Amino acid sequence: MSLASTALARIGVFSRMSLHRPVLLSEALAGLAPRPGGIYVDGTFGRGGHSGAILEALHGSGQLHALDRDPEAGAHAAQGLVSAPNFHFHARNFAEIGTLAAELDLVGKIDGILLDLGVSSPQFDDAERGFSFSNDGPLDMRMDPSSGESAAEWLARAKETDIADVLYQFGEERNSRRIAKRIVEQRAAAPLTRTAQLAALIATVPGPRSFKIHPATRSFQAIRIFINGELSALESALRAVPTLLAPGGRLAVISFHSLEDRIVKRFIRDSAPVLKRIDRNFPSDAESAENPRARSAVLRVAERVQ
Repeated sequence: MSLASTALARIGVFSRMSLHRPVLLSEALAGLAPRPGGIYVDGTFGRGGHSGAILEALHGSGQLHALDRDPEAGAHAAQGLVSAPNFHFHARNFAEIGTLAAELDLVGKIDGILLDLGVSSPQFDDAERGFSFSNDGPLDMRMDPSSGESAAEWLARAKETDIADVLYQFGEERNSRRIAKRIVEQRAAAPLTRTAQLAALIATVPGPRSFKIHPATRSFQAIRIFINGELSALESALRAVPTLLAPGGRLAVISFHSLEDRIVKRFIRDSAPVLKRIDRNFPSDAESAENPRARSAVLRVAERVQ
């Protein structure tokens, strides 16, 4: 049985609670190559699939520090991994990974950092979080619902040009200007407060579109990325990586769209010779068939040169 498959079977309460196998789990573990006694950081805990597998590899030794700003992730960690003494959860944005490492005196001592970007499956599946238009829910989209401005609040006040810019820059939405204009027209009559409401509005806007995805897909992605500052958080985390890793330490990043992947690819390239590229992986046909959300994923692995 593989490390990835045994991890979720051996961690007590956690194994019973975790219903979603992370995308590219086996490949990420192979790239990260966790070993007993090592110090590792899971910058995007989610529901703990990666953390559980890393803990299995540590065999009760070393340290695993996990970060997540989603309060539900924190609650999940507290219930599922409370019995692991070498596990430490931090309710923080992964953009703060450098600051946290300095506070814990781990700068230059970390053997592996894992980032699984974007929204977790449980977040997508919970209509009340507002990330998906598949099921109607409040138009929220915040990773931390207790902090910052919701998508509905932003759409209620943003300028038409700003909405168009966000849709184009973060969603690569070719129809951005028309969609932004329709949003502003609609909010003058009634506020946009529900995911189904926004998705239906976008679907009625004429213009160029891909027939392989729902017309609202790119707009929802763009608004979510903007509301949560996802790309700036990624850039902040990556800037800290070269100084955080110990010699031979590895970085593994799973991206789900081209904007993220370009940032990661450029960072690894520009960090040479301090970092060197180790591997790149994509989901297998079997994984993509089982989990359609995996289809766009790409894993990049880099290592700090000795």
